[in-house]
Amino acid sequence: MAPSADAIRETVENYIRSVAKGTTDDVLALYAPGATVEDPVGTEPRTTEEALREFYGVIEPLTQTGELLTLKIAANNAAFLFRLTTHLGEQDLVMEVVDVMTFDDDAKITSMKAYWNQDDMVTVPAS
Repeated sequence: MAPSADAIRETVENYIRSVAKGTTDDVLALYAPGATVEDPVGTEPRTTEEALREFYGVIEPLTQTGELLTLKIAANNAAFLFRLTTHLGEQDLVMEVVDVMTFDDDAKITSMKAYWNQDDMVTVPAS
């Protein structure tokens, strides 16, 4: 049985919150065992917990905020646009990313693909 749209929405919102302000463990808790991450699309997919831990570990020390802009849910899939702002003192690095995820019956992420490239990163004066 596919997870409810509400359960998927909750996982997506928790994902954005965890990526922006949480710990590596917070993010990994949202993934099902054996999940894959391709971030950005076109890079080698990360397929082990160790690889996911290394990938998400880079963001843990950063001061960031995240905002869900658009979310579309169909069956056990979601596509969403979110904005991640990394605060770098006098400047902010702003990036909008489209993520596509699949979920298991418990609304845990089984795969994630992130669509973005270097041109999507914009530096602006800190707000």
